[in-house]
This record gives sequence, structure tokens and C-alpha cells, in this order.
Amino acid sequence: MSAFIFYTLFYLLMSGCIVYPPTEFVSAGLTVKDIFANWLGSENEFFIQYHIRRSVITLLVHSMLPLGYILGLIFFGHVDAAKLFHVGGNFFGLLVVLCFTIGPFYMLNKVFEWSAHDWATHPIALNLSVYSNNNMSWMSVASDINVEYRRVDKIVIVTSSVTRIVATDNWIIKITPYKLQVAHQSDATLIVNKSDTHLMSPTTRDQVQFINIQVKPTRAMAKAFDIRLNALDFKDLQDKVSRPIIVLQNITFHRTLLDRFIDTFKEEVNRNPFYDIGLQELDQCIGCMQASSNIKLNRLCSSAESRDSDGCTTCFCRPMWCIECMAKWFASRQDENAPETWLSSKCTCPVCRAKFCILDVCHVRTLNH
Repeated sequence: MSAFIFYTLFYLLMSGCIVYPPTEFVSAGLTVKDIFANWLGSENEFFIQYHIRRSVITLLVHSMLPLGYILGLIFFGHVDAAKLFHVGGNFFGLLVVLCFTIGPFYMLNKVFEWSAHDWATHPIALNLSVYSNNNMSWMSVASDINVEYRRVDKIVIVTSSVTRIVATDNWIIKITPYKLQVAHQSDATLIVNKSDTHLMSPTTRDQVQFINIQVKPTRAMAKAFDIRLNALDFKDLQDKVSRPIIVLQNITFHRTLLDRFIDTFKEEVNRNPFYDIGLQELDQCIGCMQASSNIKLNRLCSSAESRDSDGCTTCFCRPMWCIECMAKWFASRQDENAPETWLSSKCTCPVCRAKFCILDVCHVRTLNH
């Protein structure tokens, strides 16, 4: 019984990795599109035809997973095949095998139906036929998309191991395991209708923010679809599409890594103690010349750290910067390739070059006498 349970759990785990491959499987090339790469052909040359074949083979492989479980039970001796298929024997076992066999045969039948007229009845072809003008076939639309996908200026955003977003000069395409969802930019409305923030790790303060963009084609028979992507990828998509992306008033998100860092920088500084000054008027921030200078660099590091040659030093400059400009300055002095280290790194004062960390950045508080 323990061997049977182990096999069942192992098969469920492997099936999950096949349906939704983790990073390790993708890196090792253990995905459906990698294993059948020779049969699928070149995605860059024939984008639409490639994904028609990919969707077909993915459906067939996934439909055979339940049957593969039964065959594995027989192969490893957990089930007696003679008793299982014996007429008048275990009726429940025969019923289970029949149910697990229906899926692959049904999918094979659908594949033969789709391929009967050069894939004209395949769901991807039907989606493209909506955009056929002047009685042209779906192949003409496929040809246009193929040409645009070959161009180097397209953008491809990987949203998960099974989903990608492609934006070409005229098309927005969502690639999923079983189908393609397409919209022509000229008659589509893009609306950001949701945003959510998640902790990347329960032991760190790093966060990742996702947004949901609804793509609503205005063409008759065209279906709307949703795009869920990292908020930091929003600007890349926005720069590529010709239509403005509408952001609902109640939706806020960080459009760039700098926006995200500025908000995090402000939250960290709010935890620091105030720097009290006498009753005096604060000048305008010399960085933006718009906001009041409300930040003072005040060394608050421990004495042990101050003895370190790389430790923070005392800044004698008066308050001259606002919190936003100081956050931008701090970010500009960090390693662009390692944003996860920014908060724990150090920076130098823009004026006197005194070294400071985020613990030394304090809001200015005016004391009333």
C-alpha cells in the first residue's frame, strides 16, 4: 500500500509539473514545446502555425495523463491487468479505465476534425477569422501576424511559465497552453481594472505588484480577454501599443522600479525619528524647486558601525532636499542590476559627500516655542 501511495503522489506531482511547469522544468527543457520542438517547427518563422500545432500536442499530452496513471499502475504491478479487464470481474475498475480512456480518444477525434480543412475550424483559426476583411481567409490574418512577429521591435512579456503576452505593431496576443487570444490594436480598448500586491518572501520586505488589464475588442464576434502582468512591465506594453491604456481612478500601482523604490523609501524613513529644528522657514528643495525641503541627514548608526571604514559619517548640511528627491538620488547611486540590495546600501550626500544609509534619513520637524 505504501508503494501505491508513493506512486500516486509522485505521478500527481509530475503531472502538475507537466501541466504547469516550474522554473526547473523550463530550464531543463522538460516542457511540451521543448520535447516536441522538432515537430512544432520555428515559432519565429510561422508563429500562428507553430501555436496551432503546440496547442494540439499540449491538449493530447494533457488528456493522456489520467490514462498514463492507470498504465503505470499496471506496469509497476499495483493493479492486476488480467483481473481488471476480465469480463464479469471488477466493474468499477473497468468503469474507471473507460473514463480515463475517453479523454484521449475524444481529443484525437477533435484534432482530426480541426485538421480536415487545413485547420480552418481550429479555435485559433476561428479567432483570426473574426479579423478577416473582404471575404479573405484566416490565413491572410495569420500571415500578417507572422510577418509582424518576425520583426525585432516586438515585445514579449513572460507572465508565467505557461502564459506570454506579445505586442507587435498592430496586434496584442495572449499565449496560453491551449489557445491564442488576439486583438487588433486599432479597435481594442485597454483598461487597467485591478491591482494587487504580494510579498515575494515572508522573510523579506520585497513586494511584487500585479495589474489586470482588460482587452476589449470592439469588432463584432471578437472576444475580450484579460492580461495579468507585473506592474513593472506596464511601461513596456504602454510604449508599444498605439492605443492609450485607461487606468481606472481607484487603481494605483508602481509603473517603474523607481516608483516602487520611492514608496518603499518613504515608508522606511517614516520609521526613523524626527530631526527637530528651531522655528525657521524651510527653503524650497534644491532638487525639484517645488516641494519644501523636509529631509535632514542625521547619523543614527551604532557606534560599532561608525568605526567601520565603510560606515556612515556625519553630514553638516542644512535641510535642502525633499523626501522624493532624496529617494531618487539614493536610487541613482545604486547598482541597477541588484535592486534587492538598494535599501541596505549606502549613499553619499549630494552636497558634502558624507556617507549615509536609509537609517540616517530623517523628516524635519519644526519646534514651536
